[in-house]
Amino acid sequence: MNEETVFDAIVVGTGISGGWATKELCENGLNTLVLERGPMVKHVEDYKTMNDDPWDYPFKGELSRDDKEKYQKQSRVGWAPKDDVKHFFVNDLEHPYQETKRFDWIRGYHVGGRSLTWGRQSYRWSDIDFEANLKEDIAVDWPVRYKDIAPWYDKVESYIGVSGQKLGLKQLPDGQFQPPMDLNCVEKDLQAAMGSAFDDGRLLTIGRVAHITENTTEFEGRGPCQYRNRCWRGCPFGGYFSSNSSTLPAAERTGNMTLRPNSIVHEIVYDEATKMASGVKIIDSITKEPMVFKGKIIFLCASAMASVGILLQSKSKRFPEGIGNNHDQVGRNIMDHHYKLGAFAKVEGHLDKYYKGRRPNGFYIPRFVNLDEKTKQQNFIRGFGYQGGASRRDWSEMVAEMGYGAALKEAVLKPGSWQIGMTGFGEMLPHHDNRVTLSNDKKDQWGLPQLDFDVAFQENEYNMREAIKAEAIAIFKAAGFKEVHSFDESTGPGLGIHEMGGARMGWNPRTSVVNKNNQVHDVPNIYVTDGAFMTSASCVNPSLTYMAFTARAAYHAATQFKLGKFV
Repeated sequence: MNEETVFDAIVVGTGISGGWATKELCENGLNTLVLERGPMVKHVEDYKTMNDDPWDYPFKGELSRDDKEKYQKQSRVGWAPKDDVKHFFVNDLEHPYQETKRFDWIRGYHVGGRSLTWGRQSYRWSDIDFEANLKEDIAVDWPVRYKDIAPWYDKVESYIGVSGQKLGLKQLPDGQFQPPMDLNCVEKDLQAAMGSAFDDGRLLTIGRVAHITENTTEFEGRGPCQYRNRCWRGCPFGGYFSSNSSTLPAAERTGNMTLRPNSIVHEIVYDEATKMASGVKIIDSITKEPMVFKGKIIFLCASAMASVGILLQSKSKRFPEGIGNNHDQVGRNIMDHHYKLGAFAKVEGHLDKYYKGRRPNGFYIPRFVNLDEKTKQQNFIRGFGYQGGASRRDWSEMVAEMGYGAALKEAVLKPGSWQIGMTGFGEMLPHHDNRVTLSNDKKDQWGLPQLDFDVAFQENEYNMREAIKAEAIAIFKAAGFKEVHSFDESTGPGLGIHEMGGARMGWNPRTSVVNKNNQVHDVPNIYVTDGAFMTSASCVNPSLTYMAFTARAAYHAATQFKLGKFV
């Protein structure tokens, strides 16, 4: 690497947003440097556990006692990391952070980032989401509306492959879909019961998920989903979308991409003369050698909190509190989705039915509250949706009472009765005091200040959670399911792994960090297109929206570059 080379663009991060920024910039002819703080992960070649089974591990995939110490915070989510995928999650001892209030920061530092382990649920926002802040006088108004983003949703969905069913809902716009995955017999029963039991528009559909479901040649080397449900290990078929299988190879094919792993970006260099960013400072994560790379455009896609940290560390005479932070807006209004609560039940019948394969997807119940006067709630604003699934129990519930001998042997070879469960995902409001700052005294092994989180759920979130439990029980009881119970696990911000905010989009430079094109108000050649730019959170999974905004911002940057705006 030649530090004297001036790249047309520098992209920080290789995850969902970084991959898209890189693809679009390279395909528009820009010579682009891509920096990733973690090691290289090559598609297929580096998915070292992609075909493993539980019995290939000493503890059936569970972490050893020593590993549990290394992944204490990563394990808070409950389902990860396991022994088969721990290499795609950070070692908390090596990558510490501070918690004034508990914040579960789930991370993956490697090429591809969390695009290798994301849940792949892909939903569009609507104008109900983009207009909510303005109508309710919450935080600041989004400077965009659905019509501005819709063409970019089209572009992204068509490229990544999103399977799903069109519904015609105002709160959940339809998209460019691959054929939907199938609901099983119990899920279809619930779907029918909801249609007849409620008059408020609630319905059930298969999840909209970033998986190719039909054989086609349009996805450039990717094949359809094989229903193995081993997605988070890396998919050798490219059935689900990841940067590694899709956007980064597309960028590489242009010949315009230079990818440098093991590069910890910690500061954007500001040029006082041009009033523009001129490059980035990095530390090689292995050698700890400091370096500076020059670029005319900077895309921050390091993941929301990491990008916020870079902005805060980028201090200069013009920006003594961090680049773009002269009005104390960087690091504020942190959001996530709250979940880990819902209901579960037993289902009678259908003992002659089963399902084929391991569907890497569940059902989805879109938001049905606070959409109009009829569905208006008294104790909270905004809304929630449900994700869940039905399956047949394993033999273990039989062991205590089945006895032994021939009866037990026969039982362990048969699937058990049906069960069903679902969890709610609720919107979190952008509270001004929910913030992340740089620690004054705690540094990491590279000498960089650790992030300190001071984020908490507040009254609206807690009131909404009560409704999530109550409505989940009502839905299952309406379907005639048995032994219906609610659950509400200990949780906090971060566990949704949808952390957002910290450099929000808005009209006014005094109350927001980036403009409608994702440019930092005060430094227009810096674009922030990961979750940091989010002004509110909606209640749907946000990755599709990050990708749409990133593609849109990259097109804007390339257009401005060709007009000579960033020379």
